[in-house]
Parts: sequence; structure tokens; C-alpha cells
Amino acid sequence: MKSTGIIRKVDELGRIVLPIEIRRTLDIAERDEVEIFIESDRIVLQKFEPSCCFCRSSRLLVSYQGKNICQECIHNISKY
Repeated sequence: MKSTGIIRKVDELGRIVLPIEIRRTLDIAERDEVEIFIESDRIVLQKFEPSCCFCRSSRLLVSYQGKNICQECIHNISKY
């Protein structure tokens, strides 16, 4: 993991500000969604990119009951 040397404090509402340099580097714009993961003892932030809940593909997605499913997985499921 690459260190940026940037340190931010958490405010009273639990918020932190992502520096503009990092947002530009990762192409994160105002109102973009960011996904939060925990890996061991680390918090990982990642720009949210919708993907299929089965194969993680981001191509040709259909939303069904709040889940994204790609056309290929729909085709494979319909065989059963």
C-alpha cells in the first residue's frame, strides 16, 4: 500500500475529508458513491462501480430486487 503522508482527523459526526489530490487521482467526483471495506485492521475506501452479484462483471447489468445481475449470468441461470 502506498503512503501519501496525508493525515486527516475524524470530526464529531465520524466524517473525514478526502483530499482533492486523491479524489482527482481516483476520479472520484462530488456525489460519487464510495464503497467501504474492512481488511484485517484496515479501512479501505473504493469508488463504487456497480457489478454483477455473481461474477462481478460490470457489463450489461440488470437490476433485480436491488441486486445487479449481468446478462450472461441471467442466461446461465435460465438454463436451470
